[in-house]
Amino acid sequence: MKTIIKNLVSVIRRFKLAITLNILGLSVAFAAFMLIMIQVDYDRSFDRFHKDSDKIFRLERNEGRWKTVLFSRPLAERFFDSSPHIVVGAIAQMSEFQSLFHVENGYDRNLYRENSLFVTPEFFDVFSFDFVEGSADVHLAPESMFIPLSLSRKLFGKEPAVGKQIVHSSWGNQTVAGVYRDLPANSIINNCIYFVIQSHENRDSWDNQNYVAYVRLNHPSNAPLLFDNFKRTFDAKTVWGENFDWDESNQGIWLTALPDVHFVTDLAYDNTPKSSKQTLSILFAIAIVIILIATINFTNFSTALAPMRVKSINTQHILGLQRNKIRFSLVFEAITISLLSYAVALLLVDLFSKTPLVRLIDADLTYSSNLMIIGGSALVALLVGFFAGLYPARHLTAFAPAFALKGSFALSPKGKSLRSTLTGIQFFASFALIIVASFMFLQNNFMQNTDLGFHKDELVVVDVGTITERDAFVNQLKLHAAIDDITFGERLLSSSDSYMGWGQPYEGENINFQVLPVHYTFLETMGIEITQGRGFRREDANMQHGAFVFNETARQRYNMEVGATVGRGTQQGEIVGFMSDVKFASFRVSVAPMAFYVWGTQNWGTQPNVAYIRLTAGANKRVAMSNIYSTLAEFTPNAFLEIRFFDEVLHRLYEKEKSISSLISLFSILAIFISLVGVFGLVVFDSQYRRKEIGVRKVFGATTIGIIVMFNKVYFKILLICFVIAAPLAWYAVTRWLENFAYKTPMHWWVYLFAFVTVGAITVCTVTFQNWRVANDNPINSISSSE
Repeated sequence: MKTIIKNLVSVIRRFKLAITLNILGLSVAFAAFMLIMIQVDYDRSFDRFHKDSDKIFRLERNEGRWKTVLFSRPLAERFFDSSPHIVVGAIAQMSEFQSLFHVENGYDRNLYRENSLFVTPEFFDVFSFDFVEGSADVHLAPESMFIPLSLSRKLFGKEPAVGKQIVHSSWGNQTVAGVYRDLPANSIINNCIYFVIQSHENRDSWDNQNYVAYVRLNHPSNAPLLFDNFKRTFDAKTVWGENFDWDESNQGIWLTALPDVHFVTDLAYDNTPKSSKQTLSILFAIAIVIILIATINFTNFSTALAPMRVKSINTQHILGLQRNKIRFSLVFEAITISLLSYAVALLLVDLFSKTPLVRLIDADLTYSSNLMIIGGSALVALLVGFFAGLYPARHLTAFAPAFALKGSFALSPKGKSLRSTLTGIQFFASFALIIVASFMFLQNNFMQNTDLGFHKDELVVVDVGTITERDAFVNQLKLHAAIDDITFGERLLSSSDSYMGWGQPYEGENINFQVLPVHYTFLETMGIEITQGRGFRREDANMQHGAFVFNETARQRYNMEVGATVGRGTQQGEIVGFMSDVKFASFRVSVAPMAFYVWGTQNWGTQPNVAYIRLTAGANKRVAMSNIYSTLAEFTPNAFLEIRFFDEVLHRLYEKEKSISSLISLFSILAIFISLVGVFGLVVFDSQYRRKEIGVRKVFGATTIGIIVMFNKVYFKILLICFVIAAPLAWYAVTRWLENFAYKTPMHWWVYLFAFVTVGAITVCTVTFQNWRVANDNPINSISSSE
């Protein structure tokens, strides 16, 4: 072993540059591999921290063509009671909301804003909550609330929080009943304030489909049996009429396992965090490609050093050193270099976590949180070193001593075959990664910049829920020259995958559509095109039941007409017009039937709380924002202010896609760079060890241009073959990824041309530059070279 270590130190001293390049290349590759695998593991392990997570399911259903996560409370509770296999069931309201409150402690009246959600007490039995104070008792009062430990520390410091009161801006005093330990970030349930749904709320309202339902089963294998059992035990005709039939109505209920909810993307009103298995597959493939390329380059460097080492190695063999010991020594060298690179990679990961690029990774990058990934990567480094060192070790000791001493290893048929194979793999990886990364960039650009059907430029949005004097606020704001117009909506347009859904009767048929209550000036201010009828007017707000403007999708699907009414009772309203299909939700989902709605005098909802402020064209944005802040401060002196340009809304909506796309692009560029550096090394290798051939050709009249063309033909042939293989595979990967979006960028042909030209141009320049130098050397020097 001492001899082996001594040889290793000697090799490092002799080939400092090659060893340094090896370590740098491998360490960057290992760091990239660990970062990618940490992100993949983060998404793959979503919600698996819950106890018996495989027994927890979300209920989902379809009604005709409408697939949704929403249930009415009585339907969900009847399902909970339908089978002894259901241990417990719970419901939660459709989506979180913002709570404004302050702590009643006599001196601190600062307003806090936190995400909140209404749930039934059984919610804490379905999911795993670790209570550090209090508990989730089913007999809690309606004013009870549960908060995460992080919020407890922010509000009350280290004092006990249970029994303390906060003053909610809408409901008055609320009592903290429990404090739970913060949940991991990779979960569909968040660290928010949980309020208790009142026991009588919508208990018999079959039309109010505003809840998401979860169940915990006694065994996951019973999940497929529950709906058939429910159809047999539940008398649906007492609810939906004597003529109701499950099959004819195309209605059904199914259960999705909790760990799979993160990957379901085709359901309406599903507001849980999303990823796609295709994206994870692409990330995992890039991680493998990076390691493969690093291994290839490692092997390439070892092979490139072969002519300088083969003489000494085989001389040792002639002098009596056993061949197996020589091979072991060479493999040991490779493993040592690989593990040293792994140690450097750990430092690079830690450095990455301290840069702005860390926002591209959702997961915690601390070593303690990723022990499995860290340990697995160490094993990968060990295997890379072993396999990268194995082939050169066997090959360097496989020649007859006389042949080895002549230094002809580089020009052997096996050596040429190896170089062609390595070059081909790296070209293939470069083509595939450039194509995939380009289409991901184009899709994100498409979602950010495609026409939404309304004017989003020069638009500022802000929550003004605490402002009661709306007319005075609008008038004050319009005094500023930088402000062109202002309107209001209940929700932020194009900020979610779905919005409030109503199931209402129309012409004797029950229809489903999404609703966005707005101010009567909304359509005009936002520049939304009316296709039939008219837009809203001031008098619509004075009608008893308000007015609707539906989109073209709703008109065509339900055969609607201007002047007809929709709904019953306080939800009834007149259809005054139709509009073009604006992209009111994200590009992940198709445009669904929807309507903008102006509340009438019988308003059972809430007034629109989001202000849409249109700036004057060419106005100084800094001055405009200053004017908005000062006006808001007059009307809401203690409010939490968050003013955003609408472009930022879109950025947040697609933040996950942009992060994943940027992550893939970053590591694709890294892999492409490593790959092309490897190609450069192979070109240098090829030109150096064909110097004699080039010199002979020059002596016999070959021109420099002719020699360069000869070398380029070889690489161009490899390029073409690799592109033909890589292009369809990349097309397939991109097509599968784009299935996550209802609206997608076209599959532009020029992306493939761009990939081919980029890799081809770099290769041609590399081959031309290197061989130009060799071809212009004095032929006598090349022929007389000992290599």
